[in-house]
Amino acid sequence: MPIGEKAGLQLGKPMRDVFGEALLAVCQENPRVVVLDGDLGNSTKTELVRQNFPQRFFNIGIAESNLVGVGAGLAACNLIPWITSFSSFLLCNAYDQIRLAVALSNINAKILGSHGGITLGKDGPTQMGIEDLALMGGLPTMVILVPSDPASMHAAVRAATEHVGPVFLRSSRVPMPHIYPDKDPPFEIGKANVVRQGADLTIIACGLMVGMALDAAADLAQDRIQARVIDLHTIRPLDKETIAAAARETGAIVTAEEHLLQGGMGSNVARLVAESCPVPMRFVGLADVYTESADPNDLLEKYHLTAKDIQSAAREVYLAKGN
Repeated sequence: MPIGEKAGLQLGKPMRDVFGEALLAVCQENPRVVVLDGDLGNSTKTELVRQNFPQRFFNIGIAESNLVGVGAGLAACNLIPWITSFSSFLLCNAYDQIRLAVALSNINAKILGSHGGITLGKDGPTQMGIEDLALMGGLPTMVILVPSDPASMHAAVRAATEHVGPVFLRSSRVPMPHIYPDKDPPFEIGKANVVRQGADLTIIACGLMVGMALDAAADLAQDRIQARVIDLHTIRPLDKETIAAAARETGAIVTAEEHLLQGGMGSNVARLVAESCPVPMRFVGLADVYTESADPNDLLEKYHLTAKDIQSAAREVYLAKGN
């Protein structure tokens, strides 16, 4: 069953296609935006910019460290560079340059980590970005965005471009369901969105897992368990008020992410909850494991990243709070 169907949502375009369209839109609006590619424009869909603004598109080739260095240099010249490649290639091959030339320098560069998570499927574990949020989370100046649907991707690209300072945006190869209206979706850096109200427990998710969380909440509602669902599209800075309110008002939290549990979204939420209002928690994400090359849906099923897994975790915390 497609993600979001139980929640009555329609599936959109692949998120990499949406990113390409959103990037083209900001290029049309702002002549200072330039795009740097690591010879992956056909996969990241930055080729849309190359086709329309060839003078503002630079293919640096399969040389990620140089890609980041050139991007930082363009930012120092008062341009707004989008440095684009797969999450796994940028974070594993160019982390030193991202740390020094972008984060430590607090330079105004934007980084796209495409094909995040395990849902690129048959391309295999060498290309799966499953550590990217943890690695970027180790860089104090970096804003981290993980959009959950087509409208929020457009909004995130625009917000990242307008923000002054380093930004990492995670994209995906697969389609995600339409959660927000295409026109004026709610999106503010550092402000989470409550996409479903509920008083019995809270599911906090990002990216692909927001649609999964809404499906899980629809199933739970059949048993009269009302789950609040929060789209935590900004991993840094965290929306402390919304998370603390969820803990206080619902008394139990499940986090869900297409990322390793170590160092990911859930661990950051847990730290905040421990400081503000400790409640029972469960965590849906990748355990200490690298996955195989396989169909994306099969991988999500095998590694317990489905609505069914979120629902099971939700039932556990619901009971753990004394129901």
